[in-house]
Amino acid sequence: MTHRPIDLGYTGLALFLPGLLFLLSAGHTADRFDRRKIILICYGLQLFCTVALLVFASAGARNVFPIYVVLFLIGTGRAYSGPASSALIPHLVPEKHFVNAVTWGGAIFQFANITGPAVGGLLFTLPLAKLLGGAGLGIGPKLAGLEGAGIVYIFSLGTLIWFLVLIASLSIRPGRMEHRATTLKVVLAGFHYVQKSKLLLGALSLDLFVMLLGGAVALMPIFAHEILHAGPMGLGMLRAAPAVGAVLMSVVLARFPLTRHAGRRLFLAVGIFGVATVIFGVSHSLWLSLLALAVSGAADSISVIIRGSLVQLSTPPEMRGRVSAVNSLFVGASNELGAFESGLTAQWWGAVTATILGGVGALAVAVIWATSFPSLRRIDKLDAATLRKLAEAPADPVV
Repeated sequence: MTHRPIDLGYTGLALFLPGLLFLLSAGHTADRFDRRKIILICYGLQLFCTVALLVFASAGARNVFPIYVVLFLIGTGRAYSGPASSALIPHLVPEKHFVNAVTWGGAIFQFANITGPAVGGLLFTLPLAKLLGGAGLGIGPKLAGLEGAGIVYIFSLGTLIWFLVLIASLSIRPGRMEHRATTLKVVLAGFHYVQKSKLLLGALSLDLFVMLLGGAVALMPIFAHEILHAGPMGLGMLRAAPAVGAVLMSVVLARFPLTRHAGRRLFLAVGIFGVATVIFGVSHSLWLSLLALAVSGAADSISVIIRGSLVQLSTPPEMRGRVSAVNSLFVGASNELGAFESGLTAQWWGAVTATILGGVGALAVAVIWATSFPSLRRIDKLDAATLRKLAEAPADPVV
C-alpha cells in the first residue's frame, strides 16, 4: 500500500509490543487460570480482529493506521495465548513422548505455513464473483466487493471458528497451577528462574540474537519485486520455502528422533541457518534463493525442537506459564522485532546488504554463545530429570 520498507517493519513492531507490555501478566495468568480457557478467549479476540480486517478490505480502506491497531490487538491475544499453549502441551502427552510431540507439532505448524500462503494467494486471485455468477447462483455480484483480501479473511474466519471448536472439545482441565498469593516475587518468578539458569538463559538468548540478525522474512516482498523479479507468485514461493524445509526436517526427526548430542546439533543448526541466510542475500536466482530458504527453515526446525523441549522439560509444572512468557518475549523479539530491524536496516543499506550482514551476525552469535554457554553446547539427551538438574545448577557443569 505504501511501498516503504519501514512500514513492513512497523507491522512486526505492532505485533511485538503487546508481548513486551503484557509479558508479566500473561505468564502469571497462564499459571493461575485454566490454560484451555485462556486460549479460547485469546483466539476469540483474533476472530474479532479478522472481522475488522474484513471490514477494512470490503470498504477499500487505504489508511494503514487502523491495520496497525488490529495487529496490536492480535499481538495482545498472542501474548496471552502463547504461554498458555506452551504450558498446556506437557499435560497432553506423556513425558517419554514429549520431544516427539514437539516435533510433530512443529511439522503440522510448518505445514500450515506452507498451505496458508498458497491458499491465501489462490483465494486472493480467484475471481469468485465471476465464477459464482456464471454458475447461476445469484450471489456473484454480492461477492464482487469482497474479492481479494476480503475472501481471504472470510476463509480465515471459518478456520478460526473450527479451531475454537477443537480447543473447546479438549477434555484436559489443568486448573490452577500456582497457588501462592499474587505478589511481585511470584509474578517475576519466571524471570528469576531464567536469570539464574545458564542453560535457559543461553538457549533463549541464542534464538533472540540469531533471529534478530538473520531473519529476512519481512524483506521478502523487496527481494521478490526488485531483485528476483518474481512477482506475487514468486513471493508466495519465497514465503513457503522455509516452511517446506522445516516440514521435511520435522518429518525426518519424527522418524529419527534427537536422542543424543542435542547441544552440538543446536549450534550446528544455527551455523547452517546463518550460512543459508548469506546465500539468500547474495542470490539473484529464484531457485537458489528458494533452496537457501528451505535449508534455513530445516535448520531452524532443529533449533526450535531442541529449544522448545528444553524450556518445557527443564521447568517445574507450576512455573511453566511464566517461563513460557519469558520465552515468548524472546521469540517475539526475534521474529516481530527482527522484522522491524530488517525493515530499518534495509531502509539504511538496502535489502541485500542488510540480509548478508544479518547472516554473518548469526554465525558470529553461534560462535560466541557456544563459548559462553558450555552447558548448552554439551547437552546430550533431552529428558526432564537431566535438564531440570542442569537448569537449577548455579554454574555451567560438564555434562
